[in-house]
Amino acid sequence: MVEPKDNPMIQVENFSAWYGERQALKNIQLPIFASERLAIIGPAGCGKTTLLHALNRFHENTVGFRKHGRILLHGKDIFSPEIIVMELRRRIGLVQGEGDALPGSIFDNVSIGLKMAGAKRTTELAERVEKSLQTIHLWNELKDHLFGPANRLTKSQLQRLKIARALTTQPEVLLLENITMGMDNLTTSLLEDILSDIKKEYTIVFTTSDIKQAARSSDKTALIQNGELVEWGPTRTIFTRPEKPQTLAFISERF
Repeated sequence: MVEPKDNPMIQVENFSAWYGERQALKNIQLPIFASERLAIIGPAGCGKTTLLHALNRFHENTVGFRKHGRILLHGKDIFSPEIIVMELRRRIGLVQGEGDALPGSIFDNVSIGLKMAGAKRTTELAERVEKSLQTIHLWNELKDHLFGPANRLTKSQLQRLKIARALTTQPEVLLLENITMGMDNLTTSLLEDILSDIKKEYTIVFTTSDIKQAARSSDKTALIQNGELVEWGPTRTIFTRPEKPQTLAFISERF
């Protein structure tokens, strides 16, 4: 579905979240537009990961988790009873920075989402796997080792493999959770280049503890502190002419 340019693809409306009695998010109001890279920044424990996970209901089975408010995808509430969670997660894919490769081969790791979605034809699986690996600059490195064990990949290759796995199901939105944390500068630069290359095809929302990365690699930035959205807007504006003193203080301290 193509959204009118002025309409957000995703609209977070007065969204609050709790873990038991601890409130993690407080009345978040945030639009996310198609074909844009949105960076979510803030101090550790501020709620940015909770917000990212909420976008595809990743917290669904977390004990004690509850929410209030709505998150709309193309105008439809993702928490509506008619929404099939597996289908939602195909449309809004999540890639986490932590975690090892899944058991099995490289091919198995990349194609598992497709298989879970019901794809069975060998040719379709092979075509999608190849396209995804090409997109994240891994095809030439791995094309001769697709049926070798995935647990032998380098950390850089594993991070790109995780993105490839998400891309095989052709999502509309890609959620990335601290995917460059602990990476060397070369790998970080490569991943940032990939995000720039694919933003025309995918809406990208990512969390990062590196605000310089947010400044380099996003079109919009949202700052969250203590579960509240402090400020949101074009990245250049947020980093050079922020409206809120809290934003200026946060950015100045980390630069």
